[in-house]
Amino acid sequence: MKTFDFKKIDAFTRGASSGNPAGYVHLQALQDITADEMQKIARELKGFVNEVGFVAQTKEDEFELRYYSSEREVEFCGHATIAIMYDLAINDKRLCQFPELKIHTNMGKLAVQNRVETDDCVFILSPPPVKIEAVPTREELCLSLNIEGNLLNGDLPIEVINAGLNTLVVPVSDLSSIIAIKPELSSLNTFCEKNGLDIIIVFTEDTVDQRSDFRTRVFAPTYGYLEDPATGSGNSALGNYLIDHGIWSGNSLRIEQNGELEGFNTVELLKEFSNGSNVWFGGAAVVRIEGKYLLQDAKF
Repeated sequence: MKTFDFKKIDAFTRGASSGNPAGYVHLQALQDITADEMQKIARELKGFVNEVGFVAQTKEDEFELRYYSSEREVEFCGHATIAIMYDLAINDKRLCQFPELKIHTNMGKLAVQNRVETDDCVFILSPPPVKIEAVPTREELCLSLNIEGNLLNGDLPIEVINAGLNTLVVPVSDLSSIIAIKPELSSLNTFCEKNGLDIIIVFTEDTVDQRSDFRTRVFAPTYGYLEDPATGSGNSALGNYLIDHGIWSGNSLRIEQNGELEGFNTVELLKEFSNGSNVWFGGAAVVRIEGKYLLQDAKF
């Protein structure tokens, strides 16, 4: 039997909303656990958390992360990164001396702005965006999302952008249309697999709170669940989309996310142009459960 330090943390919330649940396994070194064991833990936690992040410190200010859903390894998981790095920064006072931390993921080396003392949050630099040329038709998309074509915003294109995950960015006309979307998991999963998509983000400028800039919903059927209630990679893809189309004015965005009219989660985006167009996503997190994870057998 192996024993690991474990937390269940809700990301992109300070407690007023439900956030996005992530499992968090803290390791002395990633070599202390196998890929099969990481996958087994994620499968055992299906329905309890959306993804599990595994982290080990490699230097005073650097960490190595891997992510798994119940179905497979995830190349990059924004909400698990927020959960883990916020928890590390707020609990390890030695990290306060570093305004910027580094993380190593399957998407490369990324920066983390440590703002826990000033703003009670961390910001993660999203992976460099890659625009994917192959885009499904509007007709196929509407059929898979179970919506009418007139609910889409015809003034903006549908695009696929990878800012950590292959993300289909879909403009929708208004808030009520976004809230009304009710796709079916199996058919949406088939659509995503056919088109090489990891997630789908739908968005509108119509919001509940006047302080917010956009409302989004994110669907992630290929990872074993229908909807992601708060996400870093999906909203980062949207941020790059907005930059490309000249829609993002200013340096920051406040995004409402989930399928509830009220009680939405909040994701913050920042942009900078010091080295290309970089999008950062940020937020806080709340620990819900803390203890030990007992892993008896890695076979599954």
